[in-house]
Amino acid sequence: MRSKLYRSYLFQGFAAEAVLQYGLWFQTNKLNNSIIMQAAAKYKPNIEVACDSETLALRALEVFVDDAEKAIQSKGKFYTAISGGRTPRRLFELLGETPSAKELSWDRIHLFWVDERCVPPDSQSSNYRLAADTFLNKIPIPGENIHRIPTEHRDSRISSQHYEETIRSVFCIKEDQIPQFDLIVLGMGKDGHTGSLLPNSYAPFATESLACVVYVLDEKLNRITLTYPVLRAASHLAVLVCGGDKADILKRVFTAEPDEVKYPIHILWPVLEKVTWLVDAEATRLLDSK
Repeated sequence: MRSKLYRSYLFQGFAAEAVLQYGLWFQTNKLNNSIIMQAAAKYKPNIEVACDSETLALRALEVFVDDAEKAIQSKGKFYTAISGGRTPRRLFELLGETPSAKELSWDRIHLFWVDERCVPPDSQSSNYRLAADTFLNKIPIPGENIHRIPTEHRDSRISSQHYEETIRSVFCIKEDQIPQFDLIVLGMGKDGHTGSLLPNSYAPFATESLACVVYVLDEKLNRITLTYPVLRAASHLAVLVCGGDKADILKRVFTAEPDEVKYPIHILWPVLEKVTWLVDAEATRLLDSK
């Protein structure tokens, strides 16, 4: 059940809900002429706005726990993929310390990663290490249920192929099938990328594989990422956006014409009905402007 820690815009009905919690009041109105409503009229996003980053992380935890419990109850398994970066760190900490999360049936949960830098798993730059340091060693998840991207290979293409083989094996799917994750947790960069689907790269067009290598010319670290067909096939996607430095890009992606090359996050636009945007107030400060 959702707690009253956030306000949400349920754009399918063009309704705005304001919630009072801990003395915090968000005004209720229809946000006439706002940028959010303009985007809503065209793309119908479901945006939940939290008062701060802690509230956002708590709401993300609720989403994770709720989706896990529903999937385990309905089919006995929960398949999820998580991202790295600054924004989900607090969510990961909560997964390792909150009773509702620690009490999940972790032996029925299969954990994957959306993307990874081509670095050793103990590197400070590793998305796997972020999860290991924040919650993996605090929950009773079997080692065989942790499916990190195997970046130790010299050839990143081999790492990508091995990761795809693992996904197909765990999901028991054939060569021409796409896995359906129950929940994929994403973020969004200041340039509009998600996962490691980077602007002006080949990655947004990779459709033949479940995972692909992303070659980064201006950095030393290439990456491996799930491809967009895998993201779109998920039952539910949660996009976490936090901080004032994301305000400009959030405004742009909601008001620009869909352009998957310039703003790879737009690959989600055909499935926006499955996407929950969990955004803090700082990141939305430009969305309410007229």
